[in-house]
Amino acid sequence: MTHMHRRRAAQSAAVLAATLGSLFAGSAPAAEVVDVELDQATILRLPDRVATLVIGNPLIADASIQPGGLMVLTGKGYGSTNLVALDRDGTVLMSRSILVTGAKDHVVVVYRGVARESYSCAPTCERRITLGDSPEFFDASLNQSGARNSNAGSSGSGGQTPPR
Repeated sequence: MTHMHRRRAAQSAAVLAATLGSLFAGSAPAAEVVDVELDQATILRLPDRVATLVIGNPLIADASIQPGGLMVLTGKGYGSTNLVALDRDGTVLMSRSILVTGAKDHVVVVYRGVARESYSCAPTCERRITLGDSPEFFDASLNQSGARNSNAGSSGSGGQTPPR
C-alpha cells in the first residue's frame, strides 16, 4: 500500500470513528431509575398524550393510569424492570427503570436455620407477609390476614339495614 493510500485509509478510519462517536454520544440518555418499596405505591406524572403503558415484568411492578395525567406505580415483587409510555403512534414518550426493594424501616427478619420470618416492628412486632419468608410462616400469616379481612367484611351491620 502506498503512503497516499495509507493516509486516506487513516483519514477514513478517523472520520468513521468520529461519526460513530457522535451517533452514540447523541443517543438517548440512560433511563431514570424509580425506586419503589415492595407493597408500596408511588405517584408519577405522565407526559401528555400517553396511550399505552408497558411494564417489562408485571410480577415486579404494576402501573395504573389515573385522571389528571398521573400514574400509580406499585411494587409487586423484588427486582428491577422497566416502564415505557407510548403515544398512539408508538412513539416513546417516557422510559424509566423500576427498582423494587424491601421495606427499609421497622422490619425485623428472623432466621431459624433456613426458615425465614418477617415482622413489622412499629412499635410492637407483628407478623408481616413478605416475599421470601418460609412457606409455613408466609401461608399461616396470609391465612390469618385473609380470615380477619373476611370476618371484618361480614360483621359490619350483620346484613341488616342500620336504623335511621
